[in-house]
Amino acid sequence: MNPRKHTVNAKRITVLAVVVLFCSAFVAVKDDLFLISKNLDIFSAVYRQISLNYVDETDPNQLIKTAVNAMLDDLDPYTEYVQETEIEEYKLRYVDTKYGGIGATIFERDGRIFLSELYAGYPADEAGLAAGDEVVSINGVWLTNKSTNEVSHLLRGAEHSEIQLQVRKPGKAEPFTLKLTRKIIRQPNVSHAVLLDKGIGYIKLDKFLEQSAKEMEIALRNLGEKGEFKGLIIDLRDNGGGILQEAVKIVNLFIAQGELVVSQKGKNATKTHSYRTMAKPIAPDIPLAVLINGRSASAAEIVAGALQDLDRAVIVGERSFGKGLVQQTFTVPYNNLVKVTVAKYYTPSGRCIQALDFVHRDDNGAYIRVSDSLLNAFHTKSGRVVYDGSGIYPDIAVPEPQYSTIARTLSEQYLIFDYATAFRHAHARIVDAEKFEVDEALYSDFIRFLKAKDYQYSTKTESSLNELKALAEIEKTSEELIEELGTLAKKIYRSKEQDLFVHREEIKEILGSEIVSRYYYKNGQTAFSFKYDHPLQRAKALLSGGTTEYYGILAGEGEYKIIGRPETFLASAETTD
Repeated sequence: MNPRKHTVNAKRITVLAVVVLFCSAFVAVKDDLFLISKNLDIFSAVYRQISLNYVDETDPNQLIKTAVNAMLDDLDPYTEYVQETEIEEYKLRYVDTKYGGIGATIFERDGRIFLSELYAGYPADEAGLAAGDEVVSINGVWLTNKSTNEVSHLLRGAEHSEIQLQVRKPGKAEPFTLKLTRKIIRQPNVSHAVLLDKGIGYIKLDKFLEQSAKEMEIALRNLGEKGEFKGLIIDLRDNGGGILQEAVKIVNLFIAQGELVVSQKGKNATKTHSYRTMAKPIAPDIPLAVLINGRSASAAEIVAGALQDLDRAVIVGERSFGKGLVQQTFTVPYNNLVKVTVAKYYTPSGRCIQALDFVHRDDNGAYIRVSDSLLNAFHTKSGRVVYDGSGIYPDIAVPEPQYSTIARTLSEQYLIFDYATAFRHAHARIVDAEKFEVDEALYSDFIRFLKAKDYQYSTKTESSLNELKALAEIEKTSEELIEELGTLAKKIYRSKEQDLFVHREEIKEILGSEIVSRYYYKNGQTAFSFKYDHPLQRAKALLSGGTTEYYGILAGEGEYKIIGRPETFLASAETTD
């Protein structure tokens, strides 16, 4: 055969194949567009008929919102419709926490509104208001039985605008009136940055909203100027994520230029991108530890996953949430928005860490976790084994404490909060936050305070026993057994009387944190928490104890060769190397 003729034929076949594929794609797109147009016509007609002819009055805005939300409920919880009236709240959650207000958070209790936390240096703080104060009215609007969302809208307003409050101090019968001038309130992404002992820096990053990378850079440079800087702990616990591009910039602070940080892949080709580091790093060699927990999600997982895959940081704590989806916000007519999941993201090793399967649901309609049998193994830059489909597993697992029922009860029923309020009114000052402790005298006073309070709680043992007693009575069990169950119930009750002493240390920790917040605000709470923070202490020991363990983990030595291995992969993972 003539080679030249063979080449020409091959080219013709290739061109023909491309044309066929293009035509097929065009036909598929055309069919999709027809179906979209058809269904929009149907929806519009149904919506119009209901609005015009339904027997009772209907709210057109509520109808459309209900219809759209019902459609989105079949997708995932991150795809959402935002009406014009909700855009301000949306921006606070996903773009930038900047608004006009008085600088205080609130909670509802028995149909009344109380201040729970004040921001240092803002109008409420400067006016002498305090946590525990009741807000009775705002600009003449009484707040009884108002929701916290309703009250938050009343508190917010334009910068420099006036707001009139009626406030009742604890123990006072009558409220007093005061006027405040709203200021722009902006809670930073970086809430705490400090140089700990032994040259270990600590940065707490709460969210990945606008300017988070810039705040991280400033905090990092400031730590470098404070003295000997031997290692850095980045705290991403309870960080629900934010803007993907900010996460990429933060990784770039520690990773060389040109490295892949994350890629996203969507059905729509325009939503498929790869993000690489674009600048020279400012801290390419500082040893890093990253703290995560089950509430670290999205952009926080991008940072932790990239630094783990590139063997640049040791991850400490608990397995992360597992959100491997990317959302984009689109403008729709009449100033409304729709936030749509447009892609899945993948860490540098190629893994998607999405943990919940939103396509399939269980018999109760709940989302299900990706099965261990469906997980795939990937490799970090140095060859360590990591897995997809289940969040980011830490290199060093350190579980967070699980508080006892009594400790949770004292918090949830505001008894610790109320004691801290009374303590603040009785004591003008305390020692520095990191030095403050709840000693035995203070704890004894707290127990005396509780004696005048009516609080109830049920332990798991008690609940199980009550269920057993109810079952025994239904089945007409012998009187002797029912008497024994009653005796056991009395023993459990006597045991509960000792709970305040058995669980005193964890209660002291929570009580101390609440008291410290009344004097030193959120920064004080963070500083106070350090001595109780086991994941932080483990990360600190890792970075300050020499480099052998740190670099051994990143090299995958011994038990660190396979990270967070599911049992179903144990045998195969060990035989592949």
